[in-house]
Amino acid sequence: MREFELKNGIKSVYKKNNETPRMAITMNFSINEEEKFAGVYSLMTRLLLQGTEKYNNEELAKILDENGIELIADMKQDYLRFRLLCLNEDFPKAIELLEEIVKKSTFKEFEKEKIKMRGELIAELDSARLKVSDAFVKTVYENHYYGHTYTNILESLDSITQEDVINSYKRILSTSKKVIAVVGSIEEEDVINLLEKHFDDLENNNNAKKTYTSPVLDREKRTEVIKEDAQQAQILQGWLVPTYKEEDYPVMLVINTILGASGLSSRLFRELREKKGLAYTVRTSCEIKELAALFSIYIATEPSNIDTCLKGFKEEIDKIKTELVSEEEIRSAKNNIYGKHQFIVETNFQQSTSMAYYGIIGLPFGYYETMHEKINNVTPEQVMECANKYFTDNTVITILHP
Repeated sequence: MREFELKNGIKSVYKKNNETPRMAITMNFSINEEEKFAGVYSLMTRLLLQGTEKYNNEELAKILDENGIELIADMKQDYLRFRLLCLNEDFPKAIELLEEIVKKSTFKEFEKEKIKMRGELIAELDSARLKVSDAFVKTVYENHYYGHTYTNILESLDSITQEDVINSYKRILSTSKKVIAVVGSIEEEDVINLLEKHFDDLENNNNAKKTYTSPVLDREKRTEVIKEDAQQAQILQGWLVPTYKEEDYPVMLVINTILGASGLSSRLFRELREKKGLAYTVRTSCEIKELAALFSIYIATEPSNIDTCLKGFKEEIDKIKTELVSEEEIRSAKNNIYGKHQFIVETNFQQSTSMAYYGIIGLPFGYYETMHEKINNVTPEQVMECANKYFTDNTVITILHP
């Protein structure tokens, strides 16, 4: 793995995987400011592949299809991401197209894409699982940029103008920190020369700081969502927990795996599904953002079981706060984490995505190797201490029911 900087200071990395037929590149731009209205950034991202100064949307789609180039623009709340995958021989052409999109998108399909976006969001929110998740996240991150959910976007969509979208992109393009990660088998110098040729004139700010602060959850909140045609109740409970740069993060990763992220062997699955028969699905997750992480427990159950499920959540949380986990259980959790990571970084595409992600949030491109060591050192005592520190009364419970 070779790390280098372009002339404009863009931190980049190239990992050479010999004898692989496809090249992968991920380019991330930091998001440092809140959007003017909920949905501006999402609409902006959708429009980035809808035409440039040189190609309209149909021509662009045709070129990508004819050359077997996969090009994706998407947005996470902390960064805008471009991902590209192509055959080795098509890499120069693919980089040229990526430059065209990054520098010369026109956003001309604005009204058409806005109508399409509205329809898709309404359709998505018909799902009970997504509807409860929307209400849950909006409550956790109340009055914060991270809480811009689908329902927020639908409320503000009419207020968004094409000018808002164009100005937002120009602002991101000119003020953001940028990172590039490339993985493949082409010679290093050829990759570096292509990146410098196409991207060393981009404005870049490695010292860019976010203008919004970390979210705070300082009390218990409970929200209910009524969905008349729902067949089940959907329950989410969550807490704000440490994110990547905090010492307790690897410990929370182990806790997440023990409680519900390891499938059939997790505590919540065994207790609430297998022993008590309360649900078919119960799991935990830890959604990481740069300034916050959200640990949550999810279950779908019969409406008559809502109180029993919440009691079950509390019992398992209390247990991990008061009883040391066994060496065998903690070892199994660590092995589960290692195995999952190997699975999600198998391909060049996955590896470039992972490295660029670490880079854009201010961590080393090879961060996971360090994290692997930290996870390995997690003890049962740390698990108990961390659980007591973060699983407090400052929690959010969201329930969807008929």
